[in-house]
Amino acid sequence: MKFGIAVRNMGPQSSPHILTECARAAEDAGFDALFVSDHLCIPPGQTEGSGGRYLDVLATLAYLAGITSRIRLGVSVLVLPYRPAVLTAKQAATIQELSGGRLILGVGVGWMKPEFEALGVPMRKRGALATETLRVMHHLWDDDTPRPYHGELVNFPAFVFLPRPSRPPIWIGGNGPNAIERVLRYGDGWHPMLRAAELKTAVGELKKRARQAGRPDPEIIVRRGLRLDDTSAARAKLDEERDAGATYFILDLGRYTDEAAFRAGIETFMAKVAV
Repeated sequence: MKFGIAVRNMGPQSSPHILTECARAAEDAGFDALFVSDHLCIPPGQTEGSGGRYLDVLATLAYLAGITSRIRLGVSVLVLPYRPAVLTAKQAATIQELSGGRLILGVGVGWMKPEFEALGVPMRKRGALATETLRVMHHLWDDDTPRPYHGELVNFPAFVFLPRPSRPPIWIGGNGPNAIERVLRYGDGWHPMLRAAELKTAVGELKKRARQAGRPDPEIIVRRGLRLDDTSAARAKLDEERDAGATYFILDLGRYTDEAAFRAGIETFMAKVAV
């Protein structure tokens, strides 16, 4: 099992100083990847914990790429319908190129209705927009020859897509049947929000379908908080997730106060839980 760590790109903990110190501490501690979370337009009534302050995830990953050297850089998860498909592909390719191939692209369809309204994106089309963006990404990455694209929601003429580094791994968020179909067609991993008891059966079925389709077993990603004041219970929880089929664990420390609290949490996890 690999271990990632969520860093807060929201609230007062997203200051340049704290963000920088947390990223470097995570890299020094040996985590596989840093993960940020995507929101663009927080409604006034839903600002608890962030104050409405959110750094854009892709710009943040570009910044993190510049201050780190080894640790991978991920989104948990990028809301695909919020952004134009070609622009998203270009931004992802740029981060992948400049980071030396360290990007992990976790993606989802979104859920916050006021955010869709603020962006002028019809929420009823969020699934179709997400699927179309995934098709566009594969179209642009999978062939050296410029080709036009004609889809249901996106159309463009042939153009040169450069730089075109290796495609980053795509992790599909979501629990439902449509998310599973996206994993099987476009994804390298599945990032659901299911309890371990529910996850085990779902992972078994997903792996069976992947093998039938000639696909490798997908990475199975869970993102959880743990009570690090009880390391025995935390280890037991981690074992439960592993037994359920999780291959990648993203630790979420919640609303840590500053870089010192973050560092203490990750040191406890790596020394006493992830063993």
